[in-house]
Amino acid sequence: MSLQLDARQRAMLKEMGVRVWLPASAAPATTPVASVEPAPEPARAPAAPAAVPDAPRAVPRAATPPPPEPVVAEASPLQVRALPADIAAMDWDALQQAVAACQACELCNSRKNTVFGVGDRRAQWLVVGEAPGEQEDLQGEPFVGASGELLDNMLKAVGLSRQGQGAAGAYIANVLKCRPPANRNPQLQEVLQCEPYLRRQVELLQPKLILALGRFAVQALLHDSGPAVASQPLGKLRGQIHRYQGVPVIVSYHPAYLLRSPQDKAKAWADLCLAREILHGQDGA
Repeated sequence: MSLQLDARQRAMLKEMGVRVWLPASAAPATTPVASVEPAPEPARAPAAPAAVPDAPRAVPRAATPPPPEPVVAEASPLQVRALPADIAAMDWDALQQAVAACQACELCNSRKNTVFGVGDRRAQWLVVGEAPGEQEDLQGEPFVGASGELLDNMLKAVGLSRQGQGAAGAYIANVLKCRPPANRNPQLQEVLQCEPYLRRQVELLQPKLILALGRFAVQALLHDSGPAVASQPLGKLRGQIHRYQGVPVIVSYHPAYLLRSPQDKAKAWADLCLAREILHGQDGA
């Protein structure tokens, strides 16, 4: 008697390890003996390209962004500029006339008045601010309005005024002699053009001490003191004696900042006391 096995039964026996041999005559005409082998799985359609993860690609070197430039790079052009010969030969009147006629940068197109400086030209104190504001532009004098009133009170507290003479006087100037539109921050090119005027003012005044008020005044005066000056917060430069053309420089906050942050007025007072001590130390030497 012969086994009558269908394809499913033969497949089960095959999975169990039982081999079934059938005579050729008993094999179904339509099913070859080889059919005892499990039918191969139907070929799958190739997966869509999106389903196959792309091989990791190496990032080209050119695609890597370069490291950011250090902040001090903006201050470096100031270090290599010599005082122009014509400015170096000017006296006070010639220098003031040169500033009034200056068209070296685009600020000349929007200014109403240049702001040269005010005070005794033999004063021992030089106060340097950043740039004129709206009221300074209208009046042609540095530090007027609320910030000017605060500065006057600060100077009065140490026995100084812009109207005073000699040891009781102070000369007040800005890094920029023209107002930036909408009171925006000074730009590097503008500082480059105006810095020689301020340098000549220092040479003519020969102060015993400079009080630098605000970040841009500090950067303009101390750019050659070391590469870290331009990148350091103003607060970290306080309480130290810096130098500009050999003159002691004390760093402090701008009066406009103190109006917004009155909690720092005590620090500004400490800066004034330090400046006064340095000046008295020079007088007693």
